[in-house]
Amino acid sequence: MRRIEERLERTTRALDTAGVDYAVVGGNAVAARVSTVDPDAVRTTKDVDLLLRRADFERAATALRPTGLEPAEIHGVAMFVETAEPSPKNAVHLVFANEPVRKGDLLPAPDVAESRPGVGGFRVIPVLELVKMKLLAFHLRDQTHLVNLLSIGLIDASWTDRLPAELQPRFRRVLEAFAREEEQSGRP
Repeated sequence: MRRIEERLERTTRALDTAGVDYAVVGGNAVAARVSTVDPDAVRTTKDVDLLLRRADFERAATALRPTGLEPAEIHGVAMFVETAEPSPKNAVHLVFANEPVRKGDLLPAPDVAESRPGVGGFRVIPVLELVKMKLLAFHLRDQTHLVNLLSIGLIDASWTDRLPAELQPRFRRVLEAFAREEEQSGRP
């Protein structure tokens, strides 16, 4: 866990110093948002995910090389890998702003212009954009992240209308699963 936090801090500090626009996304963005409401509800994550404009990739690479991170593309995913341990497990994974994350995605990733400094000092995308990204990916871990946001009241059923029509059915599925889990646990 500490290695991931250190990689996140090192990466975002270098990008901030170089003036490269970015936003933390994925599990670290969820953790940053959750920590503002209930620090005890924060879940750990296994990697660092960044939103970056493709046009800023070379500037980011120049900023990150002195920190021990080298650009790579592994299995079609752009990332910065640790030079000491060049593995996708020890990398900063990239999502390119305003582009689909995967072929066939319903919507593109958001732009980094909407990111704001978060509690960790690094830039994080707004909660609405984070929810959209989690619904686009819709893996089990993404659904768990959404449940985490629901459990602390950072989002709720009223958010359905804020979402694009394409994502509303997925959000309703998460809401239904969350309601069942709450009912089974005996919580109101």
